[in-house]
Amino acid sequence: MANAADNRSLRELFTELSHETGTLVRQELELATTELTARARVAGRQVAIAAAGGALIHAGLLVLLAAVAALLIQFGMQPWLATLIVAIATMAVGYMLMNKGMAGLRRADLTPRQTMESLKENAKWTTGRGA
Repeated sequence: MANAADNRSLRELFTELSHETGTLVRQELELATTELTARARVAGRQVAIAAAGGALIHAGLLVLLAAVAALLIQFGMQPWLATLIVAIATMAVGYMLMNKGMAGLRRADLTPRQTMESLKENAKWTTGRGA
């Protein structure tokens, strides 16, 4: 086999290298696609389970708030006033949490700086200006 390789011209070798490189890149892309698809399926199932848990937590919170309102009514408060107090307190806590989350998002730096630097270095290297 080494003999057959020795008889090929430089052009034939570069052509084969180009073909093999293209094949390798296509195979790597197929592998990445297959792997990402499998991971996305697993992640999708986990998101569905988490969503179901979140829905149950939400339902439990609603029942708990109803219980608080019922407790206030038991202490002699008018039903409309007890439910109004619970509703206002719940909305106030929700508003504070929402504002805190929004402020955190405004401060967050979402720029992929490490990736940008890596791309710049790769560009320098491929153009022969790097290293």
